[in-house]
Amino acid sequence: MAQFQPVHTVRAYQRIVEQIEEALVRGELSPGQRLPSERELVTQFAVSRSTVREALRVLESNGVVRSRPGDPNGPEILPFSPGPLRKQLTRLARVDDLTLSELIAFRMIMDGAAIQLASRLRTDEQLAEMEQTLVAMRAAIDVDFTAFSEADVAFHEAVARVSRNSMLQTCNEVVRGVVLGLISDKIAHAANSRALMLESLGHHAEVVEAIRAGDGHAAARLARQNLYDYYSSYVAEPERETLRALLDD
Repeated sequence: MAQFQPVHTVRAYQRIVEQIEEALVRGELSPGQRLPSERELVTQFAVSRSTVREALRVLESNGVVRSRPGDPNGPEILPFSPGPLRKQLTRLARVDDLTLSELIAFRMIMDGAAIQLASRLRTDEQLAEMEQTLVAMRAAIDVDFTAFSEADVAFHEAVARVSRNSMLQTCNEVVRGVVLGLISDKIAHAANSRALMLESLGHHAEVVEAIRAGDGHAAARLARQNLYDYYSSYVAEPERETLRALLDD
């Protein structure tokens, strides 16, 4: 027998949001343009003023438009910003249906891609910046795990910038933050915390050497191995199989 899903009522303001966002996708609206006035939107959508205002609040919260109190013109279409995307990705990454192993696997894929690009695109100045983050990581080992994590984040941010891909930067930043938030306390208080940090530093140094040599394949493989070694013990053995599959050449 066929199985049906519950029917959910879609509110009118959601339809307004969808229409405006679809107009942006189609290129009928572009950053810097203005939407019609609130009064005109009420007429065009044939809804109440409160419905239009709710739709505009959602669009503003999503970083799509900006409304100024007392502005006689309609809301302004804003240029794309990674901020709203970062917010939505963070919500997604924190839901219960997304497991730690899935997040780690995503990091292994994204970090590998970013590092592979960095090995091809980096300048001498950018390579020097990566090397400076290694110096900071080495010094942080004698401070605490928090300081080491901050230096580690600086390394990955430097690599992501070299990739010249804002999506990679944003996705890596979000997932890295969520993963560390889930298990940072366990790592910080682990009996072998210092050994883990030293091992991670060694892996990072190998990655930088591969980037220096322009060997993107080796750099990406090392990056994935580093993440696996650092995080795999925090997931159940059956879930590690997926992570190990990402280590294959």
